[in-house]
Amino acid sequence: MKSTTNSGLVYSTESGRMCPDCRRPVAACACKAKAVVKGDGVVRVSRQTKGRGGKCVTVVKGVALDATALAALGKQLRAACGSGGTVKDGVIEIQGDHCELVIDTLKKLGHDPKRAGG
Repeated sequence: MKSTTNSGLVYSTESGRMCPDCRRPVAACACKAKAVVKGDGVVRVSRQTKGRGGKCVTVVKGVALDATALAALGKQLRAACGSGGTVKDGVIEIQGDHCELVIDTLKKLGHDPKRAGG
């Protein structure tokens, strides 16, 4: 039988989900601060339709914020556009073609966004 280094507690009935890195409950995780998006620091706004059945979404990548601040920014952008969307893996997706509106909103919030793609 092979020994793995990734083995460990992932859920506890007392405290819920456990962080795989620091082995503490997710609510008291010590390594949350390290979860900033890696990249070159440039916020890129683009429009995508691939893999979405022809539906268009506006994609925001490269925002250097932690998960909670990124979710709050996603909520602000969705409210400004008046449409739905989600935040997955450090990427904000907003339903519809709202690139210019998202760029204007990000500039007002102090970011320096760039238009990516065509």
